[in-house]
Amino acid sequence: MNKIILIVEDQADIRKLIRMTLEFGDYELHEADNGASGLRMVEGLKPHLMLLDVMMPGELDGFQVCERVKSNPGLAATKVVMLTARGQQTDLEAGENAGADAYLTKPFSPLELIDTVEAMLEAQAGEAA
Repeated sequence: MNKIILIVEDQADIRKLIRMTLEFGDYELHEADNGASGLRMVEGLKPHLMLLDVMMPGELDGFQVCERVKSNPGLAATKVVMLTARGQQTDLEAGENAGADAYLTKPFSPLELIDTVEAMLEAQAGEAA
């Protein structure tokens, strides 16, 4: 069974790079370009993993989306990897407080992305067993 991954990122070029990196894996990839549409999609898709940008335009940033996902019992098992251009300690703490499972600081390498995705999905499979 393919693992469902939701990419929530406002920059189209970064979404494309993530998709190109992951499209050869056994993943079903979906995309959203802002927090509000990402939240709607996660509720419908119930993905195994979300790749979630921190700073997005609109009413919901990545931290808010992560908090809502992790506080919803039907979605709490979804692994959330926060993507950010800012890797300061305060951002890492805010992500941790929101319930993020991992953090990738942009720019990240394709290998780093693949390793993080695989580690998160393996951890989730272990928790479900």
